[in-house]
Amino acid sequence: MSTGNTAFVLISAAMVLFMTPGLGFFYGGLGRRKNAVSNIMNSFFIMGTAMVMWVICGYSLSFGTSNGGFIGDLSYAFFNNIGMGTGPYSDSIPAMAFAVFQMMFAVITPALITGSLAGRMKFRSLFMFIVLWSLIVYYPIAHMMWAKNGFMASLGAVDFAGGNVVHISSGVSALILCILLGKRHGYDHANYRVHNIPLVAIGAALLLFGWFGFNSGSALAANGLAAVAFADTAVSAAAGMLSWMLIDVISSGKPTLVGACTGLVVGLVAITPGCGYVPVWAALVIGLLVSPICYFAVSVIKKKFGYDDALDAFGCHGIGGIWGGIA
Repeated sequence: MSTGNTAFVLISAAMVLFMTPGLGFFYGGLGRRKNAVSNIMNSFFIMGTAMVMWVICGYSLSFGTSNGGFIGDLSYAFFNNIGMGTGPYSDSIPAMAFAVFQMMFAVITPALITGSLAGRMKFRSLFMFIVLWSLIVYYPIAHMMWAKNGFMASLGAVDFAGGNVVHISSGVSALILCILLGKRHGYDHANYRVHNIPLVAIGAALLLFGWFGFNSGSALAANGLAAVAFADTAVSAAAGMLSWMLIDVISSGKPTLVGACTGLVVGLVAITPGCGYVPVWAALVIGLLVSPICYFAVSVIKKKFGYDDALDAFGCHGIGGIWGGIA
């Protein structure tokens, strides 16, 4: 048992939790003024809902004894059998520290989906969707990817910090949900402008800060692997931001703060699955290329197929996560 590693993982967990209100501010600023408070509220209520669910059954279904590699059992329901000793996923931190660190991933993942449905879903319906989605989608995917004897892990799939489990799952789900909900009223002729750019920047800054806990903390130890993940995260974010700013200059003649923030976020998304596996020069390439890929998705593909992904949850998180997973 290492007190240093335990402190590192717990601090990282707090940083990851901090990302969820940051995401709320990011989405709140990007959306229309009339939806700003509800966009922020979505992230805040999901913090409570997801954490309670994680304690009741989420952790157990995600990391309990495997049933065919697809879902866990209920041996850890209500955090039973999780104590201060080490667990099966690390021999240097308490099992409880691992459980609460993973809890923060279960919080932010469904919150990412809300970016696609701004202004189109009642609170009660969204609450039920988050509960069902966590049970049907997130917990099984987390188990298949990260649990011992998980199906995808046994096939050789790798996902260091959640590119597949968090970003692809939420991004693709966001696309499906916005198609099922249909377009917002007046979508084809209304002007959907970013209403609060400083709030977008504050949200992006909080996401950047928390993301270092997101990626480095996934090493589950304060070691060299965490340092590599930290460096890869910083470099990819910087490269993604500069790349999107260049696209803005080419397309409109000048860079924009919203574009810089968006590039920063997609750079973070793209490096997440591989931040513990690739060298820093590769993180630079991944970040430089993710911005044109995501820009094409939000400016061309979305218009071509006509789906109303309000805040581009699929175009940024889904497409960025897929690129990162491949890279």
